[in-house]
Amino acid sequence: MEFFSFIQTECNEEQLIAELTMESLCDLCPSLEKRLDSTVDRGRYFTLWGEFEIIRQRILGGYRFFLPTCQNTLAWTITTGLPPHPSQITIHATINRTSQDSDFIETLEDFVQEWKAGLEKRINTPHKPTP
Repeated sequence: MEFFSFIQTECNEEQLIAELTMESLCDLCPSLEKRLDSTVDRGRYFTLWGEFEIIRQRILGGYRFFLPTCQNTLAWTITTGLPPHPSQITIHATINRTSQDSDFIETLEDFVQEWKAGLEKRINTPHKPTP
């Protein structure tokens, strides 16, 4: 299953990369409730669905994040600067199921919308990126 959201923005790839630190994830998405520990590209987080490792991987236009031990293999990408809409941030989440419980689907739809809201607030508010 796939879930999408889009943000029209002038935020470029470098600015987006600067915002998406392992330390900033919980500030950007409330479903990621607490960072338990992290390194540059991986960490343990308490999430809406329980405790999971999140791995961050640099890709063209942004990052891919995934939960390697999630039974639904939840992964999401956050990218910008790519055709056909280079002035758009694309949030794309996937799971490895063609159907799922409606309550779980709702949490995934909310997850993507939380990312949208968090990024919109962050990129439209002057601040320094989290170190």
